[in-house]
Amino acid sequence: MRKYMIGGLAIAFFALQFTATPLPQKPITGDIVAPAEVTAIFQRACYDCHSNTQELPWFNRVAPVSWQVNKDVERAREVLNFSEWNKLSEKEQVGKLWGILNMVKSGAMPLSRYTLLHPGAKVNAAEVETIKNYVLSITHQPPADTTAYSKPASPSAPVSPNGIVYSDEFKSWKVISATTLYDHSMRVVYGNDIAVKAIREENFHPWPDGAIVVKAVWEQLEAPDGETRPGKFINAQFMVKDAGKYPDTEGWGFAKFSGPKLTPTGKTAQFAVQSCISCHRQLAKETGYLFNVPLKVNPVK
Repeated sequence: MRKYMIGGLAIAFFALQFTATPLPQKPITGDIVAPAEVTAIFQRACYDCHSNTQELPWFNRVAPVSWQVNKDVERAREVLNFSEWNKLSEKEQVGKLWGILNMVKSGAMPLSRYTLLHPGAKVNAAEVETIKNYVLSITHQPPADTTAYSKPASPSAPVSPNGIVYSDEFKSWKVISATTLYDHSMRVVYGNDIAVKAIREENFHPWPDGAIVVKAVWEQLEAPDGETRPGKFINAQFMVKDAGKYPDTEGWGFAKFSGPKLTPTGKTAQFAVQSCISCHRQLAKETGYLFNVPLKVNPVK
């Protein structure tokens, strides 16, 4: 009986391989141009997912493993594709590099489930420093603003392409998180009452409709006494949970309002599909597609 079972499993496994389809072959329109030591890190640690040139070992091409691998690569290409680097503007390229630096520094990339089977893709501390030095070398930092805090002007209520309206109301909400990044920015994350309650109860699978989270971003300044303070306002990033209105982006509506004029990002509502949700799907699924979620938010006494 055992012999027949083993034989049946072998036949089923063999038949399953006919369902394994190769990754779609896409052309290289323009690869990233960077120092050799930097591109070597990217090619080793990133290209198998974030490019159109994959050198995957045999076991990644065997069904059913290949199904998940193909899905992961397609998502990774949506977020960042080194083989289509020329399609990005200069500012977008710098922004992507800052994102790469922050991801490898925090250990979020490469994904742990990937490095488990591909240990050679791990990025060590020295390599993180190499990436950091390169990004700093091509980043043109604006002159430091001597104003400790600059409140953005809002003569009228700006509206994003997907209908999210900017409001200063978030400034009275509870702070749920604060972060800083290598781009010398200071970020404070606010949540409305529905979001705070969901965090307190760890009820974010999924988040309740009506939850709103706003990340306000300022330049980070260092005063002569060494104290770190917010400088010029950069942008306010809104996430509004409405499963019925935003089904294509996991129920979240995304909006970003930048600069003193609070200029909305994007020309159409598709900007969130193209620029926002891909990253959130890949890196924040466990917390309902939201970054910077604390384990608990203590109630106000």
